[in-house]
Amino acid sequence: MACNQLNFHIHAGELFGFLGPNGAGKTTTIKMLTGLLTPTSGMARIAGINVQEQPVLAKKKMAFVPDSPNIYDKLTAREFLQFAAELRAIEQEEATRRIGALLGVFELSERADELCGGFSHGMRQKVCLSAALLARPRVLFLDEPTVGLDPKSARLIKDILRDFVSKGGTVFMSTHILEIAEEMCDRVGIIQSGKLIALGTIDELRQGARHVETGRPISLEDLFLALTTKNEED
Repeated sequence: MACNQLNFHIHAGELFGFLGPNGAGKTTTIKMLTGLLTPTSGMARIAGINVQEQPVLAKKKMAFVPDSPNIYDKLTAREFLQFAAELRAIEQEEATRRIGALLGVFELSERADELCGGFSHGMRQKVCLSAALLARPRVLFLDEPTVGLDPKSARLIKDILRDFVSKGGTVFMSTHILEIAEEMCDRVGIIQSGKLIALGTIDELRQGARHVETGRPISLEDLFLALTTKNEED
């Protein structure tokens, strides 16, 4: 999906939810922000750094976890994280300390020396998130991070992301699961057919929007459907 004149700013220390139906342009936007795709016009800045002009420096400030957790099946979780640490040029002793801590946080310690090929989707997702956090990025990009996770794993990842943000990190998270956005995000943006059609806190987006029958504030689900349907009609 092509994106059309997207213009927004994400604040430091914010958990931002990027919402939209399938094919709306969420993944394309993330790929442009992370330097995996080059926009035909405009620019993206990460921590003040132009991604197109200084891609290596910008990527040192960020980490990206795609919707499909791609890891090497013939490596153990610990070996994969050690490999990630080498790519990030983290000193070996420091890397060992951080890896041990992350394996504990993600409840992977007992299976850290098993091959990743035998891991479930949820465990592979945890390994990928561990690798992303290993370099202590300022900005963390996540594409549908809770899809396919059991409730316990999803709750663990939610808690870890809130902790990351509380310590000054910034999260840009795409999702089509509205309950997650409503529960976790400080602000949300809604994209439809490559265009940003809404931006703000949940309360700001709800302002003035109420159920016709009950007069009560509408749910994010109803608001999302109303906005995306109206945009399709327009």
